[in-house]
Amino acid sequence: MLPTFVRSTPDGTEDGDFLALDLGGTNFRVLRVKVSDNGLQKVEMENQIYAIPEELMRGSGVQLFDHIAECLANFMEKLKIKDKKLPLGFTFSFPCHQTKLDESILVTWTKGFKCSSVEGKDVVSMLRKSIKKRGDFDIDIVAVVNDTVGTMMTCGYDDHNCEVGLIVGTGTNACYMEEMRHIDLVEGDEGRMCINMEWGAFGDDGVLNDIRTEFDQEIDMGSLNPGKQLFEKMISGMYMGELVRLILVKMAKEGLLFGGNLTPDLLTTGSGGFPGKAHEILTKLGLEPSHEDCVATLRICQIVSTRSANLCGATLAAVLRRIKENKGVERLRSTVGVDGSVYKKHPHFARRLHKTVRKLLPDCEIRFTRSEDGSGKGAAMVTAVAYRLAAQHKARQKILEALKLSHEQLLEVKQRMRIEMENGLGKETHAEATVKMLPTYVCSTPDGTEKGDFLALDLGGTNFRVLLVRVRNGMRRGVEMHNKIYSIPVEIMQGTGEELFDHIVHCISDFLEYMGMKGVSLPLGFTFSFPCQQTNLDEGILLKWTKGFKATGCEGEDVVNLLKEAIHRREVSEFDLDVVAVVNDTVGTMMTCGYEDPYCEVGLIVGTGSNACYMEEMRNVELVEGEEGRMCVNMEWGAFGDSGCLDDIRTEFDLAVDELSLNPGKQRFEKMISGMYLGEIVRNILMDFTKRGLLFRGRISERLKTRGIFETKFLSQIESDCLALLQVRSILQHLGLESTCDDSIIVKEVCAVVARRAAQLCGAGMAAVVDKIRENRGLDFLKVTVGVDGTLYKLHPHFSTIMHETVKQLSPKCEVTFLQSEDGSGKGAALITAVACRIREAGQR
Repeated sequence: MLPTFVRSTPDGTEDGDFLALDLGGTNFRVLRVKVSDNGLQKVEMENQIYAIPEELMRGSGVQLFDHIAECLANFMEKLKIKDKKLPLGFTFSFPCHQTKLDESILVTWTKGFKCSSVEGKDVVSMLRKSIKKRGDFDIDIVAVVNDTVGTMMTCGYDDHNCEVGLIVGTGTNACYMEEMRHIDLVEGDEGRMCINMEWGAFGDDGVLNDIRTEFDQEIDMGSLNPGKQLFEKMISGMYMGELVRLILVKMAKEGLLFGGNLTPDLLTTGSGGFPGKAHEILTKLGLEPSHEDCVATLRICQIVSTRSANLCGATLAAVLRRIKENKGVERLRSTVGVDGSVYKKHPHFARRLHKTVRKLLPDCEIRFTRSEDGSGKGAAMVTAVAYRLAAQHKARQKILEALKLSHEQLLEVKQRMRIEMENGLGKETHAEATVKMLPTYVCSTPDGTEKGDFLALDLGGTNFRVLLVRVRNGMRRGVEMHNKIYSIPVEIMQGTGEELFDHIVHCISDFLEYMGMKGVSLPLGFTFSFPCQQTNLDEGILLKWTKGFKATGCEGEDVVNLLKEAIHRREVSEFDLDVVAVVNDTVGTMMTCGYEDPYCEVGLIVGTGSNACYMEEMRNVELVEGEEGRMCVNMEWGAFGDSGCLDDIRTEFDLAVDELSLNPGKQRFEKMISGMYLGEIVRNILMDFTKRGLLFRGRISERLKTRGIFETKFLSQIESDCLALLQVRSILQHLGLESTCDDSIIVKEVCAVVARRAAQLCGAGMAAVVDKIRENRGLDFLKVTVGVDGTLYKLHPHFSTIMHETVKQLSPKCEVTFLQSEDGSGKGAALITAVACRIREAGQR
């Protein structure tokens, strides 16, 4: 099970001019193979055979490779291509240990070769030295392969389902495409690699002893390598005739054939040219066969070749079963590329082999395709595929380069964020600033002494929640929550403001009744996740509805007043509410984590959207009177870059996503980092790759053209370390994208690049925030905690790690801890209310 470093089969888009060397005997061939893909797959070949004199076969390795280089030069001279540096594939059919696609260490010479100083050395290096020494031409040796791999690749060009190579001739071997995760000898677990099975040695450990006969044992004992290649000795052409001869000898000795007569020729090893025309062959062996002798001989030939085909079919079925299990499919459709004189010339071998495979694999659809010139053309195909993959990889990397940000670029983003923050805080610059730095009137984080029962409302979508939050201090310090979710019908979302707030109050009433708390007046925190302008902690002017809400008479109004008016509209005033605070979910996140960790002074959300808040010095918040203390500032950082300050790092894909969004030109930073947009960036890149023929074989499906199909949850799933490429393919299939294993690797890489950039940009923004806090306080070193919420941060397998690393690199004077928030929007609103009540009570004393 030797790795061949061949990682992909042809996809039909290969193109170019290639050379191939085919060395495996006393003659060797040089080939020129032209592969063209202009809508029609076409292969043109020219070749010449050169002899290797016996003295060179037994001379020095340097002389042998000098001779090969000379023949190559002669061939190129004849075709007038010496001035071109063509890629070359080298079929070297001797036992080798391969360490790379273009590096192969000769283990031992066979087939009469005994050149000195080659065993244990890389044959590619030796050939390169001989070519370099000449200096009259240059070539690029891309791949070394054996003939079995060549067979699979040749057939794979015409049939893209071909993933197995089989040779049954003088010898026998097989190869197939194995999942990288199962190949312990090679690093990496993504994609596939062709494995050269060397299956002729199957049984050398004794596992076939129960089916080996006395004739198999006799053949083995008389061979050049007793105890080795036992499977090959049972099925390949080199030994079948000899098996027949041994059976005839035994039967003649027992008087069952030829009247008990034996001839010297029949007793001679290697004289059994069976199967064939029985009477003719037996007569040549000096026998006088009867009609019955001929019939019996033919029957023996049939039994030997049927066993060979059945054994070959059984092992091949095991290989195909493994491929089926690797792919996790119910029904495997696969093709086996085959070469070899036994398979091609024996009148019944192929049919019997096919029958055995189909019998053992009733749930598979297996095709067999004959290879024409597998060893030469195959080496060129391996080279063509390697060249295609390299060229496509280079083209993809060039496109992805724009999304890969350097340390210097990230530092620049951090500096620009800092400038925009200053603009948002300044009275003179605020109106024009894109990062608005809105005062929240939250002036303190929890200190642990908060206590009491609080209500919280959480309105931010088609559902909203009512919560009862019990905050305890002292020995029983903690937060206990009860909540109920209510839906908001579309007709209310798009009706009048009175209907909307009446519905909200009705739900609060239902909740209080459900909790057995009717008539109780509790302080309330209101998480209202729509754009608001705050002039006080308990006042929020709705600037505009988003998320499908269109209730009339609300925009420009204070949502707290709208809520209070709805309470007073109820005929029976069952309850009254003390609305203490209106907050957004980012501030809620900071407060929730602040209850657990007193160092928490920053809130961050990276989910569908993105935003941040932090505790700023009052002296810097120029929009609010007063110099003393601190206030939480809601940055609204999603709009960072709306001024054009990020244009140098925005790519064509960012521009495409922005252009087709609901708010072109707005929230540019958010569109580069948040969950709502990452999938769409990925889809645009995949479209571009496919149009350029770098993915999905250049075929764009209607699904890929559909905006929004690539949800961000797929990014998280695809990048999951425990997810095999097989599952990546099933996700792509679910999206209507027929993909190969190579396609899955590419999609995974695109997802990784897009998510990495998002995490780094988020980290650069956060580095600007923590450094500002440090500098505000005149500290050489700051210890601070960031409370974080959002599906992208929580569910993506690598986002948080990359973001943390980025903050660490860009703000080395800050020790930043990240704490995940649990229910920032609900619990956070209650905690802000609790803190406000604590401060209010302290002021009343």
